[in-house]
Amino acid sequence: MRRPIRAAAGLAAATVMSLLASGCMTVHGELAVLPGAKKSEAAQALADFTEAYNKADKAYDPGLDAGRVTGALGAINQAGLKARSITNPDGNDRHQPLELTDAKYLIPKKAGWPRWFVADTDSNRDRDDGPGDNRWVLVFVRGGADQLWEVAYLAILTPDEIPEFKTDKDGYAVPAPADSKSTAVAPGDVSTEYASYLKDGEPEHFARGPHTDEWRDIRAKNAKLPGLTIQYSDQPLDDGDFAPLGLATKDGGALVFFAIKYFDRQTAAPGYTPKVSADVKALMTGEVEDTLTKEWVSSQAALLKPKGADADHVNVVSRLQGVIGAEGS
Repeated sequence: MRRPIRAAAGLAAATVMSLLASGCMTVHGELAVLPGAKKSEAAQALADFTEAYNKADKAYDPGLDAGRVTGALGAINQAGLKARSITNPDGNDRHQPLELTDAKYLIPKKAGWPRWFVADTDSNRDRDDGPGDNRWVLVFVRGGADQLWEVAYLAILTPDEIPEFKTDKDGYAVPAPADSKSTAVAPGDVSTEYASYLKDGEPEHFARGPHTDEWRDIRAKNAKLPGLTIQYSDQPLDDGDFAPLGLATKDGGALVFFAIKYFDRQTAAPGYTPKVSADVKALMTGEVEDTLTKEWVSSQAALLKPKGADADHVNVVSRLQGVIGAEGS
C-alpha cells in the first residue's frame, strides 16, 4: 500500500498538551482515565475506514477518504491518490475491494484527547497459509469528540511478528508512553534515532534486517550508479499527527509505530537526465534538467526490547513509504 495523508489540526493541537507526572493528560478539564473506544465503536471505525478507502481507491480521488486517514499513512495515501488521479483520471480499472476481517482490537485507556486504538486484522490481500500470510495492523486516532476516527499508521506483519501484548486487570491494552523508562529505548526517541541510524549507522542498537542494515546497503549502492548519484537526507517526524504510538508487550518491551521523512536527490552526470516516473511527475514542481529531488514519508513499526537488554534494542519489523512531493532542477 502506498499513499500519503493530510494532517489534522485538531489532533496536532491536542497532542501538544502536557502529560502530568501521574501519566494523565489534562484536556478541557478531562482527567478520568477511560478506554479509548468501545469495541463497537472501534468496529464501526474499521468499517468506515474500509468503505472510504475502497471508494477512494476505485475513483483515485483523495477527497473520498481524506477524513479517514492522517499522519504517516495519510501523507502516503493522499499523495498516492493525488498522483493517480492525474495519471489515471478515469479511475482505477483494476480496483479490487479491500476486505479487513477477523479483527482483534487493542484498546488502551487514557485521559482526555487524543485517543487511539489498534486493530489487528486479516486482509484479502494475502494467502492465509504459508509464507505469504500476513496481518494488517492499523492505528486509529481521534483528536476530539467531534472528530472522526482516522488511521495514522499501517503495519503489515506476519503472525509471528505480532507480539503478545500486556493488558490491565480489565483486559485493556497497556500503552507505552513516549518517555517510557521500561524499554531499552524510549518510544519517543525512535524516530530521531532511526533517522540518525540511516544517515551514519549510529546508534548501533538496531537489529539487522531489510529495514536497517540492508536498507543502508541499498542506499550505498544507489549512491554509485553509473551516470547518476543519489544523496539521502533523513529527518524525524515525531509530533502532532506523526507522534509515535506504542503498546506494551508481555515481555516488558513494546510495539511502537513511528515515522520519518526523507529526501533523495538524484544528480545526473553531463549528458544524462534522471528518469521520472508518471506518478512522481504528477507531484513534481519545476523541470528536470540534471537533478530530481523526491520527498518521502516512511512509516515503521518496531519491537523495542525491555530495559536491560544486551543488544538489538530496536527491531524494525515493518516499513511502508511513499513519495509525497518532488522537485526538478
